[in-house]
Amino acid sequence: MKKVFIDGKAGTTGLRIYERLSERSDIELMLLPEEKRKDVEARREALNTCDIAFLCLPDAAAIESVGLIENENVKILDTSTAHRTNPDWAYGFPELSPAHREKIKNSNRIAVPGCHASGFISLVYPLVEAGAISPDTLLTCHSLTGYSGGGKKMIAEYEDAEPDVALESPRQYGLTQNHKHLKEMKAITGINAFPAFCPIVADYYSGMLVTVPLFKEQLNGVTIEDIKKIYANKYHSDIVKYKDEIGENGFICSNKLSFNDSMEIFVEGNEDRILLMSRYDNLGKGASGAAIQNMNILLGTDEKTGLEV
Repeated sequence: MKKVFIDGKAGTTGLRIYERLSERSDIELMLLPEEKRKDVEARREALNTCDIAFLCLPDAAAIESVGLIENENVKILDTSTAHRTNPDWAYGFPELSPAHREKIKNSNRIAVPGCHASGFISLVYPLVEAGAISPDTLLTCHSLTGYSGGGKKMIAEYEDAEPDVALESPRQYGLTQNHKHLKEMKAITGINAFPAFCPIVADYYSGMLVTVPLFKEQLNGVTIEDIKKIYANKYHSDIVKYKDEIGENGFICSNKLSFNDSMEIFVEGNEDRILLMSRYDNLGKGASGAAIQNMNILLGTDEKTGLEV
């Protein structure tokens, strides 16, 4: 039975991973006493005696944890931004290609994708891969998320007993166009320029809808029907699936997959203006669900084990 340690169990993602793993009988969950949670030597020992380590930490702390590991057999699943563009690490989105899946399966270092980035990459990677758009294409991305994506501090702000009128409407952020997911979005898709990125947080707990609009002039001779076929051929698993119909009376709801670990891909619009859309839970396929899926691949078990799909 594999031993699993979560470094950073108290954070939003770490807690969700802990809750999922605590119900499983096929792994042994290693736990530190509360007073040892930030003790470097206690963490060092746990990190070097486990089989699989989840890092649910800020970037600098995740890099520090990797530096503590001397046991070359320990497999690391890092949920931070720190290693997502490192070519020596596997990028943990197996649905992108057989090569991505194989690298995850055989790697000791796996970077779990970012929440906003997961949606953008799921939409753009297949089109660049198929030659439907050029890597030089200038793109825009809108991403609507629930407030749990901001971690404990933002959750407390929204759920505080004292109402704040500023939190009642959706709020756009990342206004300087320096969001930490941009490097990942560019590197993994293979595009040559960062997209114009508009992340928006709204007053609901979890769920995410990422939209990439395209004009006909941005396409390399393909039609909206061709794009649908590209996604249908790429995404047809229980976890990531292209869907022909939204079925919500002309609307698309961003929190429909809250507390679910799957992802839905949609294409709407017309031949002149096309909307590419990816819907999922920012805490599911956008965080802890993706981390658990990658662990399942490492274990050689059913990828859906412990997931809600």
